Amino acid sequence: MSLKLGVPSKGRLMEKTFSWFEKRGITLSRSGSDREYAGKVEGIDGVSLILLSAGEIPRELAAGRIHLGVTGTDLVHEKLPRWEQQIEEISPLGFGKADLIIATPACWVDVETLDDLDAAAAAFRKTHGHRLRIATKYHRLVREFLTDAGVADYTLVDSQGATEGTVMNETAEAIADITSTGETLRANHLKILSDGLILQSQATLWRSRVASYGVGEKEVLSELLDRLN
Repeated sequence: MSLKLGVPSKGRLMEKTFSWFEKRGITLSRSGSDREYAGKVEGIDGVSLILLSAGEIPRELAAGRIHLGVTGTDLVHEKLPRWEQQIEEISPLGFGKADLIIATPACWVDVETLDDLDAAAAAFRKTHGHRLRIATKYHRLVREFLTDAGVADYTLVDSQGATEGTVMNETAEAIADITSTGETLRANHLKILSDGLILQSQATLWRSRVASYGVGEKEVLSELLDRLN
């Protein structure tokens, strides 16, 4: 048996995760072609690298199929309702930073806060006969946030592609999405509500609380965490 470490399988998240571990004396590498999801670990014995999509890693940790995993805070909070019972945060990695926010059309001059959005949603329903649509990929987090804020008369619609384009395409009136610089929002004539920050996210190393840890895995985990910290 070995300690299984899940890492994003492509893109900047994979490259930056590899670099973060390398700075701590542990080399992660992809085996073979970009289509192969196998990898290897050098610099410490007893750790195997599993390459997965960032979205799969929270579920694999919660199911105990991997011991450690690197993925965004946003994905853990969205996909795992009671995540603290299933996994534990080990270390923020300092990259992949983004905010999950609520944004409305920039031309809505009277809508700056969540209270304004609630009033606009009520007026929209009265005028149009249906609820104001908010496009998002983060249904659970957004619903909880808006419920806590007392916003009603909206409906969440799933955005399969680029969420920022849904308002311009008239498939939604507002959005809830991840942004790092805000440039794409501005390019699509959207503005963030002043109190519309739902969650600050970044790439983070997590440990599964439910995975099976034999004596060997516990020893490797202890050595690995000593090295990383």
